Amino acid sequence: MPRQLFVTTALPYANGPFHIGHIMEHIQADIWVRYQRMQGHAVNFVCADDTHGAPIMIAAEKADKTPEQFVADIAAGRKQYLDGFHLSFDNWHSTHSPENTELARQIYRDLRDLSADKGGSLIETKTIEQFFDPEKNMFLPDRYFKGECPKCHAKDQYGDNCEVCGSVYAPTDLINPFSVLSGAKPELKSSEHFFFKLSDPRCVDFLQKWTQDGKLQPEVANKIKEWFSVRTNPDGSKSEGLGDWDISRDAPYFGIEIPDAPGKYFYVWLDAPVGYLASLKNWFDKGGPKIKHGDTRSFDEYMAADDTEQYHFIGKDIVTFHTLFWPAMLKFSGRKTPNNVFVHGFLTINNGEKMSKSRGTGLSPLKYLDLGMNAEWLRYYLAARLSARNEDIDFNADDFMARVNSDLIGKYVNIASRAAGFLTKRFEGKLTSDFGTTGAALLADVRGAGDAIAQMYETREFGKATREIMLLADKVNAYVDQNKPWDLAKDVANNQALHQVCSVLINTFATLTRYLAPVLPGLATAVQGFVGSDMTRWQVAGNVQAITPYQHLMQRVTPEQLDALFEPPAPVESAQPATVTIATVPGGEEIAPVIGIDDFVKIDLRIAKIVECAAVEGSTKLLRLTLDAGEGRMRNVFSGIASMYKPEELVGQLTVLVANLAPRKMKFGISEGMVLAASHGDEKANPGIYILNPWPGAQPGMRIH
Repeated sequence: MPRQLFVTTALPYANGPFHIGHIMEHIQADIWVRYQRMQGHAVNFVCADDTHGAPIMIAAEKADKTPEQFVADIAAGRKQYLDGFHLSFDNWHSTHSPENTELARQIYRDLRDLSADKGGSLIETKTIEQFFDPEKNMFLPDRYFKGECPKCHAKDQYGDNCEVCGSVYAPTDLINPFSVLSGAKPELKSSEHFFFKLSDPRCVDFLQKWTQDGKLQPEVANKIKEWFSVRTNPDGSKSEGLGDWDISRDAPYFGIEIPDAPGKYFYVWLDAPVGYLASLKNWFDKGGPKIKHGDTRSFDEYMAADDTEQYHFIGKDIVTFHTLFWPAMLKFSGRKTPNNVFVHGFLTINNGEKMSKSRGTGLSPLKYLDLGMNAEWLRYYLAARLSARNEDIDFNADDFMARVNSDLIGKYVNIASRAAGFLTKRFEGKLTSDFGTTGAALLADVRGAGDAIAQMYETREFGKATREIMLLADKVNAYVDQNKPWDLAKDVANNQALHQVCSVLINTFATLTRYLAPVLPGLATAVQGFVGSDMTRWQVAGNVQAITPYQHLMQRVTPEQLDALFEPPAPVESAQPATVTIATVPGGEEIAPVIGIDDFVKIDLRIAKIVECAAVEGSTKLLRLTLDAGEGRMRNVFSGIASMYKPEELVGQLTVLVANLAPRKMKFGISEGMVLAASHGDEKANPGIYILNPWPGAQPGMRIH
């Protein structure tokens, strides 16, 4: 019977375009989904943008946009990636949607209003001490302060969980915290928060069983098992079992307001996984499953059905949320829990080198497509490296070129190109069903491998599947070398043998294409037109009867393409309209190329006093600075530092001015120079821009040498 599958990938955060990690995960899930569809199963494959949280709010403010417009602009750029890499999502939605608001609030109410006979409410309020940035005058979200992990003592960890040991802890447990917005030591202030009682015996008992009953990969289940028990850490400290989960945040916050709690919002990680259900509901409301599968059930009926299977593909950095919080939320709100959560590792570049845009060691998916590189090269290469285990994989440029050129071109595509010309010229494109003894045995061998390869796809052992397919291609190529169709074609007396050999080659090629179709859907479509055989089903009865004239199916990868892919990006001018941003290692950027003293002296840097400072009407990013640079006149300069400073804080302060920069006309007025400021190269992880302030004793007009 056809299975009913609900499949998702992790929701990408809507603060930027897709990166290669997103594409790897999407491709992995897409291969599995396409295989299931080839088996005749009904798959609803959905995803959405994760749009809420303080990072979105802060990024939108820096971009001088509303949060709604900011995430809408990000969403508008998704299609080029989805289409470009042949990703077959049925629906792409957003967590900033009516469906997500409705579902998140209802799940919360269901957890809050559990009756006494079911053990009572799993939501409670507590007055907690929360970090507050005295310079920014706001409570700090977990990802906006860092410190030392209280469990393993790893440095530079966020305030909700440790990325080194995986521990989950209270933000106030962090050692030596600091604000990533201002660098200030945060203060503790009281605030009432809402908690999901994950430590409740009901949750603990359920999760211990759910995580250890074979749903998860063994290495993932073993890691999670550690989180339930009290244990002694290497430093002698104790790690307790599951703690309650803080699910609320204080205004200002971009998210879903908690029912009956004005000014309190759901923490983004509560409503984000609900986005899976919201996207599916949106898909049902649009009639998608009815049109695609003839499924006339409502969303609620589908999700309650015994035969509905739910699967999530995620990265190893978000295991906590998907294997503890998410299944517990579903279970105790009266909903079905996932059948499985498939966890994968990270993607590294060129023998484990960490990705860096400035060093040119990153792999930009959009640049890959813009260079005209075949998306199916990448799909095949990733498939060849992926297994069912939670393991990191490495993209190595030399290995990439060798696998594509050797496997896909040298072994696979060449099977068709070696036979098609003879069939078209000698036999009008028609094939014979008389394959001869050796040819029939080879074809039976290739077709007989289908069940084993299918099981590899089912269990996500894509690397094993591609290796097995290429071993079959090796056997076919050995048959070519034994029978030498190019020699047979020299004498018309060999026409029968030539017809047999070429017909065997096309039929084996069609079978291999079907095996590769989940990985290479675009090529499979082209082959379907070439051989006239259905490539959308795993098992197809009958032989290929005829072919159309052969068209080249795939080009080789060239060294020049890979050189261009990894070429470091050209320097770009600062996006700040009137601020020079200075950053050096370890500030997130490499040192700029060496210049001579002649280049440096061209820049006239002067001490300037900020005489007046005011907000700019119509902009959330700019401040208008009136500067005295010792010239007997005042200068007007616009600077994008409004997110960090109140105007009154800057009046009377000294700073550094680029005095000989050509005036720039802006819609707010003329900017007569730039002031110097410093920021981190990764503004998402380390937001904030800091104006330079000379020591006392410096006077307006002094030149900096």
